[in-house]
Amino acid sequence: MLSNMAVYLVRPFFGIAANSSCNSFKSPLLFKAAKHVFDVPCQSFTLCSRLLAAPATGKKVFVRDKPHLNIGTIGHVDHGKTTLTAAITKVLASENKASFKAYSDIDNAPEERKRGITINAATVEYETDTRHYGHVDCPGHADYIKNMITGTTQMDGAILVVAATDGTMPQTREHLLLSKQIGIKRLVIFINKADAADKEMQELVEMEIRELLTEFGYDGNATPIITGSALKALEGADPELGEKKIKELLQAIDTHIETPVRDLDKPFFMPIDGTFSIPGRGTVVSGRIERGVVKKGDECEIMGYDKKWKTSITGIEMFKKSLDRGEAGDQLGALIRNIKREEMRRGLCMGKPGTMTMHNRFEAQET
Repeated sequence: MLSNMAVYLVRPFFGIAANSSCNSFKSPLLFKAAKHVFDVPCQSFTLCSRLLAAPATGKKVFVRDKPHLNIGTIGHVDHGKTTLTAAITKVLASENKASFKAYSDIDNAPEERKRGITINAATVEYETDTRHYGHVDCPGHADYIKNMITGTTQMDGAILVVAATDGTMPQTREHLLLSKQIGIKRLVIFINKADAADKEMQELVEMEIRELLTEFGYDGNATPIITGSALKALEGADPELGEKKIKELLQAIDTHIETPVRDLDKPFFMPIDGTFSIPGRGTVVSGRIERGVVKKGDECEIMGYDKKWKTSITGIEMFKKSLDRGEAGDQLGALIRNIKREEMRRGLCMGKPGTMTMHNRFEAQET
């Protein structure tokens, strides 16, 4: 059934040239999120029409044999979030638990390479002995805080990265505050660049972080703090400071950040955070499923902004792999029938027919 689904999806695209017409993708953030949900060859901020053009025999199927957790890296700009993300994939790739993603594969937009900073949230996939992870690498620059918020809302837990050479900085505090407000209950701390700071400096930074965690309502004493060098792990140098510390970090994540209880028995509901089109096939909407389960062929309702649509799902993918069904907690892309991309926008909601109602007013109380 899955192979037939893959053939059905890719059949219209065999033989399409790499320079075939493209549809402009307006949001760089949604572009990058969509790129990691579907396998999209692209140039600049466009989605080309060769989406899903791989042969059906090469299409991987997502195997759900471990609990799934959404995690990510947060922290001040240039403290090493993307380097740490790349280092994690390298260490786990040696154990066949991830595909190695180089720094340039994660920060792959032209503007990111030019400036040497993360602008858009990017997602990578890996697993440990006990869990499967979707990892969001968030931008740290103050100019891109909106993109950081969008990335953080997908997370069940977070890795706060702090450079041993700098200690806590403005975006360290801001990201901690936002994480608390968004509802991230537990963090793990990685003090990076330990190869460039002496022991006394490392201890001072750890004390500073624990005080800051307590200030923002986290357990400053019980939160695990690992000190190491993501760069050394990425380069394969100094295993005691590099690879060993990455493994300690992953162990801390496995044990300290709890697997959320997913609402699988409730009706399917997914806020839409991105949309694009596949020429000849239809419209894809992406988002994180908040509750319930959805399968290929399910009838769905989309509503918001005083409008409603009826549709059905013709395909589901996550991390460039086909799914037989999506579950609460999954960040996925769904191919929907008979709806134009221009009609879809961020902020709409998709769910089981008859289970959602629209409202344009709400009451709030300041606390």
